Amino acid sequence: MCGIALIISGVRVDLSHILPDATDYCYSPHSQQSETTLFSVDDIKAALRKRGPDSLGSKSISLHVHDGRIIRSSVEEEEPTILSNSNVDIDLNNGLVGNFLFVGATLQLRGVHPITQPLVDKSGNILVYNGEVFGGIEISNDSNDAEVLIESLSKCCNCLSRQHDAACSSGKYSVPEFLSKIKGPWALIYWQESSKTIWFGRDALGRRSLLIHRPNIKDSRLMLSSISPPYALHADFGSENGPCEPSFWEELPCGVYNLSMNASKMDGNWVCEVKRHDWLDPLLQELIKWDRSLVEPTPDVLSDVHKTCSNEQEQRAKLHQEVLSALKESVRRRTIFSGVHQGNSPVAVLFSGGLDSMILAALLDQCLDPKYEIDLLNVSFDAQLAPDRISARAGVNELRKIAPLRRWNLVEIDAELSKLTLETPHVMSLINPSNTYMDLNIGIALWLAAGGDGWVSEEIGTDSNNHSECQRIKYKSESRILLVGSGADEQCAGYGRHKTKYKKSSWAGLNEEMKLDMQRIWKRNLGRDDRCIADNGKEARFPFLDEDVIRLLLDIPLWEIADLRQSSGVGDKKILREVARMLHLQEAAVLPKRAIQFGSRIARESNRKNFGSNRAANQASAGSALFNPL
Repeated sequence: MCGIALIISGVRVDLSHILPDATDYCYSPHSQQSETTLFSVDDIKAALRKRGPDSLGSKSISLHVHDGRIIRSSVEEEEPTILSNSNVDIDLNNGLVGNFLFVGATLQLRGVHPITQPLVDKSGNILVYNGEVFGGIEISNDSNDAEVLIESLSKCCNCLSRQHDAACSSGKYSVPEFLSKIKGPWALIYWQESSKTIWFGRDALGRRSLLIHRPNIKDSRLMLSSISPPYALHADFGSENGPCEPSFWEELPCGVYNLSMNASKMDGNWVCEVKRHDWLDPLLQELIKWDRSLVEPTPDVLSDVHKTCSNEQEQRAKLHQEVLSALKESVRRRTIFSGVHQGNSPVAVLFSGGLDSMILAALLDQCLDPKYEIDLLNVSFDAQLAPDRISARAGVNELRKIAPLRRWNLVEIDAELSKLTLETPHVMSLINPSNTYMDLNIGIALWLAAGGDGWVSEEIGTDSNNHSECQRIKYKSESRILLVGSGADEQCAGYGRHKTKYKKSSWAGLNEEMKLDMQRIWKRNLGRDDRCIADNGKEARFPFLDEDVIRLLLDIPLWEIADLRQSSGVGDKKILREVARMLHLQEAAVLPKRAIQFGSRIARESNRKNFGSNRAANQASAGSALFNPL
């Protein structure tokens, strides 16, 4: 996982094309005697460094007007004076347009040679990148994907229109065309020197965080960042905020954007517009629409006679095998890492012992070299009594039965919410702009789990009855890759609201609810989860959100994905339960869904701390209640 940022000073930017009501809060730094800043560049660097502990770098460029054209001065290693000195004259009559600072912190998981971001090529193009390429473009096992990307992006044409002109001779493809090809999670910021254009964006599912701050009276800079520095959290809770004023940071909607410096004058100022581009890969466009063709089953399809028909059983078994194969390939892609910093357990699993994490653990065992250990990270706010701790202990025993030669480390991470006096405000800044108690509870649980600082049980002998005797020893997971089950519930009807919707609106209503979940997962879940996990110098990878897995699940009839006429633990996520059985996970295959905030019991502790009791919390709709920063 890497951390990236771009800070733009001295340029008036029109965001109305990409953000609702942006013009209502348009702020021009030229209207003030000096620029206003809420926090320093060093604050952003410190926050990014936790995401990318291997290296930290920055590059800055200054733009000037010459004969009506915008030109660039040399690339500097650090930010220019204008970012920290409020007395610098930025009037356009002196020819200075603005300054651009690129910051990159790297957690290197691929490539044989260390790299430091930002990357700068011989043409002056600059790239900061956070992501993984799992397909779509060719990358060898010993190559670093960021280096491959900047080389490929340098071959792109200068087209800024929504459609690449086939007659264009300046490049093989446009930037949006190239980025549409990538399979895998990514967020990036790219300076294209030939066109004086900033390109930025995040993948179509939003699996990597990228926040945007629109210039305003509190901070006149346009900023993009993987994460919010702590000081920005309080900006959204001041008394000056209007009821409709946007948050200081906002989740950047998924997509590819450009900010062109070749802009025209308006009212004596240079105004640069930010434009959004469509995804140009047809298969990617289909995934975004998330349209399923087979939604409503006919009565005979659900009949017992139909289910027992040998031909139907064969077809169903074939579907289950296809899903299993797709998930295994997805996990295999996500076990790619370099020999640097690999340790004894390079890949861990966020582990509750539930259906999704058990499937991921079993598939990881099949994909990972047997010489490696596998850490299973489990967090509890009620010691050994939390439901997730109980199921995790049962789950690791089941895994040891099907894979006895693998060393499984169940890392038990115990926490008490009342003692997290320093950690809670920190997680508040990580989840920003998410701001509900439910977000905070999930964020704290994820942050602690990703930290991997807990206990493991080791066998020390047997008692007189030949029963194993164990002792708990302190253990900290050094795994840099963390497999997470996000996307399984959204795609396979695992939430309680799915059953509620099915009861109210049958199959069509269920399908629409699942579609809604998938189309908003970038805003509700993935950005928040990415920030909490990455703060520990770990990279979250989501096998259930692999493009090929999503496509396959969409092609399967909804009634084969889930049958919510049946009880919990049977009909919900029905197809994944069949996959678990194929992996010989018989016990895990019947476990009901339990969200991390409930399974770890942090929600219970939070309700008692902030509302007095679970009953009072329920009356106050605690899950959606907003918290105030400490």
